[in-house]
Amino acid sequence: MVEQNILLLGVDGGGTQSRARLSTYSGGVLAEAVSGPANLRLGIGASFSSVVDAARRCFDGAGIAQQNISRIVACLALAGASEPGQLAAAKQYGHPFRMAVITTDAHAACIGAHGGKDGGVIIAGTGAVGWAVIKEQTYRIGGWGLPISDEGSGAWIGIEALRRVLWAHDGRIAWTPLLRLLFTEFANDPHAIVGWTATASPRDFGAFAPCIVDHALGHDAAAVELMQMAAAHIDRLAARLIALGVPRLALVGGFAPALQPWLAAETKSRLMEPAGDAVDGALTLARSTAESLQRVA
Repeated sequence: MVEQNILLLGVDGGGTQSRARLSTYSGGVLAEAVSGPANLRLGIGASFSSVVDAARRCFDGAGIAQQNISRIVACLALAGASEPGQLAAAKQYGHPFRMAVITTDAHAACIGAHGGKDGGVIIAGTGAVGWAVIKEQTYRIGGWGLPISDEGSGAWIGIEALRRVLWAHDGRIAWTPLLRLLFTEFANDPHAIVGWTATASPRDFGAFAPCIVDHALGHDAAAVELMQMAAAHIDRLAARLIALGVPRLALVGGFAPALQPWLAAETKSRLMEPAGDAVDGALTLARSTAESLQRVA
């Protein structure tokens, strides 16, 4: 039977890391793995390298020979795949899988959060985006990528924190413990900050988010302002999704737990616990693709 030869792989490829899960056609989980970032904006070659690495790590974890990678029907849910040019190029890129459906991490997160039912999600991780599926129609709010978008994300808040370090250096705002700490990361040299930001990735900027969160809990004025600003951007994404008529709304992503206490009461009242994550959603899409293969066979 065809199904005996099929393995399913779901990948959530974000700006900081990629998470993958390998399962049998019937849904039995074989292994999970984490690899590097797979945001298509970082380069298609680098993105697929992380995806394939995640798949091979899953095989190692499951004790399955690597040549079985050609049995995989995969769903690659990748940050950056919402851009038509990036998506088209990714679909043409060579891969070792039997078949791969490529979609956005936001789409997979929405499917995972609501078990395939209508609903909306806000992803607050390295990047930030709102996504909804309503009556088979998809809606995307924000998430256009740095430096022009992704407000409220871990990368965005890192950028804003460094901006304030330079403001403090100029004498435009007062120093706070957070800003002084960040300045020491660059040997108290504003030119070092400028040089570093020229080549820094979203993941690099997002690495400052935990420090900002910790200082906000300690009532650091700059950190509190940044968390309030980030939460306000997420509130706006939520308001737009609610206006579109989403029946349920979930907040997901690595930065989400830290942001949730800062959200407006109206936003928090609308949130529900997600039924699953983006990897679950990716596996759902991979299974649908495998079922179509079965019907053809």
